[in-house]
Amino acid sequence: MNQKPGRLARRFQQIAVAVFHAEVGAVGSDLTPVQYSVLTALRSHCGLDQGTLAGLIAFDRSTIGGVVDRLAQRGLVSRRTHPSDRRARVLEITAEGADLLDRIEPAVERAQRIMLSGLSASEAREFMRLLEKAVDGCNELSRAPMQTAVRDETICS
Repeated sequence: MNQKPGRLARRFQQIAVAVFHAEVGAVGSDLTPVQYSVLTALRSHCGLDQGTLAGLIAFDRSTIGGVVDRLAQRGLVSRRTHPSDRRARVLEITAEGADLLDRIEPAVERAQRIMLSGLSASEAREFMRLLEKAVDGCNELSRAPMQTAVRDETICS
């Protein structure tokens, strides 16, 4: 079969998601990779608005609201009105969300190792270096480009 980068990237994504679900599910959680990204971003940056959050995790702004809604319904994320913009909502990870991240982190780390298990340690480092270089080089071509820094000042409670 004539291998093309898009097909292989898609296949690797399928494998990555399956491995993530298997490992995180084995410790009793149904958190998705996107939900995990949201929670880790909120733990690193307190008080983000949804648009900034979407940029940090390279997720479509029009669908991030549904992800945040589901996390809020589960008590893993809280929302409050932005102090200087009544239309904006400030997001924060809750204690329950932080506890969940702590509980599943070993499973996430296992999943990462499994995803690269077909490679030697040096091959895995080189693969990650090249993958990051390819992704960075095409970031702006995405419908949801990743922002490398928080655009606005974060609001902490």
